[in-house]
Amino acid sequence: MDTEAQHTERDRSPGPTMGPTGERSRSVRRSASGRSARMSLRTAALAGIACTAVVLLFSRFVLQPFLIPSGSMEPALREGDRILVNKLAYDEDSGPARGDVVVFDGAGSFAPPEPTDNPVSSVVREGLATLGLAEPADTDFVKRVVGTGGDRVVCCDAQGRIEVNGAAVDESYLYPGDTASEVDFDIVVPEGRLWVMGDHRSNSRDSRDHLGSPGGGMVPVDRVIGRAEWIGWPAGRWTSLGGTDAFRHVPEPDRTGGGHG
Repeated sequence: MDTEAQHTERDRSPGPTMGPTGERSRSVRRSASGRSARMSLRTAALAGIACTAVVLLFSRFVLQPFLIPSGSMEPALREGDRILVNKLAYDEDSGPARGDVVVFDGAGSFAPPEPTDNPVSSVVREGLATLGLAEPADTDFVKRVVGTGGDRVVCCDAQGRIEVNGAAVDESYLYPGDTASEVDFDIVVPEGRLWVMGDHRSNSRDSRDHLGSPGGGMVPVDRVIGRAEWIGWPAGRWTSLGGTDAFRHVPEPDRTGGGHG
């Protein structure tokens, strides 16, 4: 008997895990492929959640996108711009300076002290705003610091310029054709507060409009969210906002009570 031939025939017969046409092997492969796809989707979902959490934390505590909702800061900032706000710009020893463009929470100074939105919608909007995907809260504003604690800010001198501590300020950043202010005022900024104004003075509701409100239009320093550092979007407007030398000649405030002439 040819045993070698018998063994050869036996080896060619279908094994216990495979049908005559190989259907079971293909089923096993499809099952393994399905498990692999599900694992890939789960991994991608977890990675997406982790990335979103990192971005939210970074935006919350370090650098937050902020959507410009109006033209009150033109020409430096246009409606629809997305700026990057440095939340680490200030500390207890170094606060906002004259000329800085800041984002602040105006609740209690520029807006009612208590939020009126539905709590759920507020959380959703805050999350989207943190990512720069939605307009900021109604209590968030972006303006330029004109006076800090102790400063006397007066409008206007004979040339129509604002004076800070007796020194005239040439505000080259103003919207073309705008005057420093059509409203006269003479105020002293309390310690720990800021006098802020928009660059587009004829299209800005700022400290001037809240002189009769609680706080007299002054923004508490501890309500400042951060300093606007860069325009991040649209791509054609990528730029650093930088600073201004308009206030370089302004002297420190007179804290003796003598005032400025």
